[in-house]
Formats: sequence, C-alpha cells, structure tokens
Amino acid sequence: MPTAPRLRLTFLGTGDAAQTPVYGCNCSVCARARQNADHRRGPCSILLEMAGQRWLIDSGLPDLAERFPGGSLDGIFQTHYHADHAEGLLRLRWGVGPALPVYGPADPEGFADLYKYHGPLDFSRPFAAFERRPLGETAHITAIPLTHSRICFGYLIESGPCRFAYLTDTISLPPESAAYLRQYPLNLLILDCTFPPQESPPRNHNDLTRALETITALSPEKTLLTHISHAFDAWLETPSAQNALPPCVSCAQDGLSIICPDR
Repeated sequence: MPTAPRLRLTFLGTGDAAQTPVYGCNCSVCARARQNADHRRGPCSILLEMAGQRWLIDSGLPDLAERFPGGSLDGIFQTHYHADHAEGLLRLRWGVGPALPVYGPADPEGFADLYKYHGPLDFSRPFAAFERRPLGETAHITAIPLTHSRICFGYLIESGPCRFAYLTDTISLPPESAAYLRQYPLNLLILDCTFPPQESPPRNHNDLTRALETITALSPEKTLLTHISHAFDAWLETPSAQNALPPCVSCAQDGLSIICPDR
C-alpha cells in the first residue's frame, strides 16, 4: 500500500498582536530582536504543505502578496477575524484571477469590509463547530471551538497516522473541545501561550499556567508554544523560569519547519 504524502508545517509567525520587537519598547527582548532577526516574532500563522498543495492557517502577515504569488495557495483557514490574524487579506482581495477559498468561523462582523468587497477571496463555505473536511487527497481538518473574545476556531489536522492540533487564540479550552481532542491522541500540540504565569486567568489568551493545564489534559507527545509576547520571552530568561517548561514543551520560533511523522 502506498504511503501518504508527508505533511510539512512551517511557522511563519509566532508572536502576539504586538509582535516582537514591540513598537517603542526597549526591553532586552525587543532590543535583541532589533539586532538579530532570528529573535523576531511576526503575526501568528503557519503554512501547511503536502503533495504540491499549500494552505495557510491565518493571514495576518502584511506581505502575503509577495510571499505567495497568485495561484500558489490552495486556501486559507482562518482561526478568527482579529486584525493580527487577517490583515493580509486586505490586499489580496484587490487581486485578480481564480477564487482563493478562505475558510473559518461564520463571523457576521468579519474584518473591516472584507465580506462586502472580497474580490477573489471566497468566504462562501465557513466551518461549523467540529466540522471535519478533506485537506487535499489524504488528510483531514476539523474546526475546534476556542475561548476568545470573538468566535474563534483552532484546527485538528490528521494526515495518515499523524495528528496535530493548532489552538490559538484561546484561554484554556471549552469543555466540549477538550473532550473531543482527548479522543484523538496528538503527536503535536501547538498552543497559545501569550503570557508568563499569572495569579488570575488572563481574559483572552493563555498564560503559562493555563497552557500547562491544557497540555496535561490533552497529553500530546510534544507541545510547541506560540502567540508569544515579549513579556513571556523576557520571563523565560529569569531565574524563576528555570525548569518551568516540561521536557516535551518548548517555544516555537518564526521559520521553524516540521515534517509530520509517518509512523
């Protein structure tokens, strides 16, 4: 029996809405990022590639038109329509050529006037909660409801024996989403961890305390943290952060590329 094509995922951005370096901030983390591009964190987004097809999860990168010329993307999966996750669509919608599917939650507010003036962007097939669809010929993607200030989905991607979940932006998980994901042992969890540990839960994004609770509940083989703020990066350099991350947990970096395991 032929093996399924390998799925590669690449982190195009791992930062929060402020990104790193933060405008006007001269902390050690932001100063380092200005000096060395390897420490920058752009708008949170990943690229999925498999069997000659390419999909984005989120479109907050403002230079999408330069990175992905017309016809080079098969579709975009939106987690939600906050600006730092959808800004790049504002230019794409003035393009020409074949339709570019944009899948995500059915959000009546959308982002700016994208729904009204959408050009080649096709918003006609929004996801429903826990809806599962084919992704190419051999993979599937499922919309997972998250806890955020507006309707937001994470995604469970299954490719052969490989399963990974991409869960940002969220503060913990809705009970039904946690129960659903516990049915599917995860090779990889990519999880929002915007803030260092806090005594009280943040409003819209995980701190490390809430992120570790989710990791414990889902028991993935490996976890990569994303949607990381400069405050969390700075905290990781303090003595109190020593050994704060379990061995199977680490921070993703912009440009990190992973090939999903095939067994």
